[in-house]
Amino acid sequence: MRPYYKTLGDPKDTSADINEGYDGSAWEYYRDPGVVLRVVGAAAAATRHGTELFDSLVDYKKLGTRIEISGTEVFGANSAYKLHVTLADGFEKDVFVDQKSWLIIGDRRAAPIHAFGAPVRSENHIGDYRSVNGVLSPYSVREIEIATGRELNSNTVQSLVVNEKLDPSFFGPPQFERTPLQQMLEQLYMERTDPVSVMWTYRGFRAANPGADTRAGVEFIGYQMAKMSDFQGAIHLLSANAADYPQSASAQFGLGRAYQAAGDSENARHHFQKALEIDPNFKKASDGLNGLK
Repeated sequence: MRPYYKTLGDPKDTSADINEGYDGSAWEYYRDPGVVLRVVGAAAAATRHGTELFDSLVDYKKLGTRIEISGTEVFGANSAYKLHVTLADGFEKDVFVDQKSWLIIGDRRAAPIHAFGAPVRSENHIGDYRSVNGVLSPYSVREIEIATGRELNSNTVQSLVVNEKLDPSFFGPPQFERTPLQQMLEQLYMERTDPVSVMWTYRGFRAANPGADTRAGVEFIGYQMAKMSDFQGAIHLLSANAADYPQSASAQFGLGRAYQAAGDSENARHHFQKALEIDPNFKKASDGLNGLK
């Protein structure tokens, strides 16, 4: 069913901290606070690129991919053909094909590790090919940061089943019964482009549920809004959150981070400093302050 349907992990496993997939649009599931988000922008791109590890050379013209031969290079300990690959969305990487076996043994790319981070150059080392139904498939992938040599990710396949018949619903996010708070958080995210609607929903929920602790969930959703570049909705929401929880260092930090993502260093500095006034040992705030230009 590839390349249209994709998933990272078992999308029905609600015990996982995070699941990602594509069933017509990119989605992310977060166990804490227990929400499903339909993502766009950089987050959707990360899902696209994370699930497109081995498929770059398959039907590449139909998918709008461009491939150029860039010569040869020793990758790991093997002589390899170096292919420069540009996906239809503009993302670029180098793919390395072993000169003897013709197997893909790695790729090299630059991508942020988290939403607001700078791109990190890394290599995927792909190997331990085994025959499954007459087709060689890799059982090992290790991602290495080029600058430091440290391992960022490691995946080892335990078993592989090919061409299993799956219903398209398999690739959708997990289904579960939402609490009123979880419903409200997902609603805030869906309304993120309209700050007035965001605040109407937030205030209405707090009026109807005066005993509910909304702080952590709202900080999470505000961060997700900023990830989607919906900065005004995030700032309005996180400003209200900071006002409703005036003794919370994390509420001030979340608001500062939204301002930082929006390019407003002055307000970001102000709220990072307020977080440190509340809790001088709040490391995220001190790191945020030190990271400002």
